[in-house]
Amino acid sequence: MKPIIEIEHLTKFYGKNRGVNDLSLSVSEGEVFGFIGPNGAGKSTTIRAMLGLISPTSGSVRLFGQGVRRGDASALAEVGYMPAEAAFYRGMRVGEVISLSAKLRRMDCAAEARRLCDRLQLDVRRRVEELSLGNRKKVSIVCALQHRPALCLLDEPTSGLDPLMQEAFFDLLEERHAAGGTIFLSSHVLGEVQRHCQRAGVIREGRLIACDRVENLSRTRARRVTLHGVNRLSLPGMRDVQSEKRALRFLYDGDMAALISALQGLPVDDMTITEPPLEEIFLHFYEEGGDRA
Repeated sequence: MKPIIEIEHLTKFYGKNRGVNDLSLSVSEGEVFGFIGPNGAGKSTTIRAMLGLISPTSGSVRLFGQGVRRGDASALAEVGYMPAEAAFYRGMRVGEVISLSAKLRRMDCAAEARRLCDRLQLDVRRRVEELSLGNRKKVSIVCALQHRPALCLLDEPTSGLDPLMQEAFFDLLEERHAAGGTIFLSSHVLGEVQRHCQRAGVIREGRLIACDRVENLSRTRARRVTLHGVNRLSLPGMRDVQSEKRALRFLYDGDMAALISALQGLPVDDMTITEPPLEEIFLHFYEEGGDRA
């Protein structure tokens, strides 16, 4: 598949402050790509550079094979963008905001806008300053998707949405993907990425530290171990040790035979060994600063 997003050695500094540093990644046509990192990691800076809203200190961004530069919107005709913060002109009604968004693109999106508003239970008659955060996010969703974009750039899109609306939102994304759309989803909610994305990049302090298929990023020999009846044990490979009254919990990536041998003669009442959740796996990328990109 041809690349839709090509980022090469993107670096952005705000004075002495780091935005992103030497970031390179590629997203192919038809992919659902997750961009994972905590607040301040550089996710929004990367997306703003992709949109030409900021100029990089160095490096380049190409969308649909076309270079992106600040002030040049020619590469963005087929892009739908949803910012992390939803802000609109005060005094406008929801329907007017959505109509203005379509007019700026010189497109008639009325039918699709009505469908999206119905799916999201969005009242187009309300004024934007009266809306809750969740309803403002719904307006952003409609503005981003009403022109059926080939590429969706979504920055923390589900923050402020209740669980039912989150489900409705991802249903809409799946429909856009099934129609051939490419999705770039920035999030710090790892479960969202695990459920909906095919590949993901992990960004830490402005650097891409891992980029792979989600199932590959999730693979680890580490196991979450809980021992009942003991509260003290020391073995190479034990991390995140939590000792409670007659219980010990830890992540273990050492030799399993060594663990079993160490338990011989200890008053273990019960033991569970499970795979760690995705959240724990990615925490280790941040803690260790590993580089698998």
